[in-house]
Amino acid sequence: MSVTPWFRRGSLSILLIVAGFVAGIVVTGWVRAAEIFRAAEAPRTSGDIALDQRAASAVAPAQALVAAPAVSGGGPDFTRIAGLAIKGVANISSTQVVRTRNSPYQNDPFFRYFFGDDDQFGSRDRRSTSLGSGVIISPDGYVVTNNHVVGENVREIKIALPDKREITGKVIGTDPVTDIALLKIPVTGLPVIAWGDSGQLKVGEWVLAIGSPFQLSQTVTAGIVRATGRANMGFAEYEDFIQTDAAINPGNSGGALINTRGELVGINTGIYSESGGYQGIGFAVPSKLARHVVDDLMKYGEVRRGSIGPLGIEKLTPQLAEEYGAPNTNGALVSRMARVSETWDAGIRTGDVIVNMNGQAIDDASQFLRLVSDAKPGTTAAIRVLRGGKPMEFKLPIVSTSTSRTRR
Repeated sequence: MSVTPWFRRGSLSILLIVAGFVAGIVVTGWVRAAEIFRAAEAPRTSGDIALDQRAASAVAPAQALVAAPAVSGGGPDFTRIAGLAIKGVANISSTQVVRTRNSPYQNDPFFRYFFGDDDQFGSRDRRSTSLGSGVIISPDGYVVTNNHVVGENVREIKIALPDKREITGKVIGTDPVTDIALLKIPVTGLPVIAWGDSGQLKVGEWVLAIGSPFQLSQTVTAGIVRATGRANMGFAEYEDFIQTDAAINPGNSGGALINTRGELVGINTGIYSESGGYQGIGFAVPSKLARHVVDDLMKYGEVRRGSIGPLGIEKLTPQLAEEYGAPNTNGALVSRMARVSETWDAGIRTGDVIVNMNGQAIDDASQFLRLVSDAKPGTTAAIRVLRGGKPMEFKLPIVSTSTSRTRR
């Protein structure tokens, strides 16, 4: 008679126990599945429906917090406003007379060191052409553009309209201080771009830059407003630019910057780019400033703005602030001035730090120049300065740029 070892009998017992346990789980699952299936087929009572509604209302707020935002297909649609706005943008070609020297060594620093800038070889006039864009602002032919598009010593200006007509224009007035120029062509019934309020622009707002880069027909680029009130860019003396990432290509200067309502909110002026390409940061003269300049050019042929006479001011650096006793770098440092001037008579001196004008704090030199320029001639400005760290108050007369003078 054979005898089964004890460990084999133990293994068989364990196997039977495990098999029974698994079978129990499977049977239980079938039963629960059958119950769920029957529950799904069973008719729902009003109590069941009410319970479900209460459960849904409790879950809904949690679902709303994580709901995905609405996504528009393909981004904003600018086709309508772009189609209307390009009818009010013209191409501008300006021919200027530039006087150049005949010397073959005029760019040689060694030659200029020994012989100076004397024009020993004579000079000659040559024609130079600049290209840009302009915005039609009135049905009777007024066109606004950049001063650098028009240039100096202008001989001829050709304005190509969107309907392919090319017409000779004339210069009504220029303002190098803001880089704005006003032109006129003898045409009526032109489509125009309505003025908008640049003061209402918000950072992040969509804008379109419209112009004629590379002498091409009207082109449109889109971007957003990156900042307003930009200064110290080196484009003009009076700087209060709109900064945008809409591409302002060569030839776009003088073109229109419009908002999503098709209104003119800026005159494209230039770009800041390390590579020289359009991928840089674009700047436009705000419409509020451009409109003021245009109105003055129409009325007077010049821009009449406030002045305090000859005065040199500069940005306040941390080193200069410490040297002249200013608590921080806010303000404008008076670096030079004439002894026969309105500012000298008012009591202001070199080394003063201008910190307030008419109750408005001065952040930097550019802001102070803008405030003076915007002041009404014939009024008096209240000026607060720091002299050696001590505050002092002065009354400074505002004169007109067209009548300001340096007394002798």
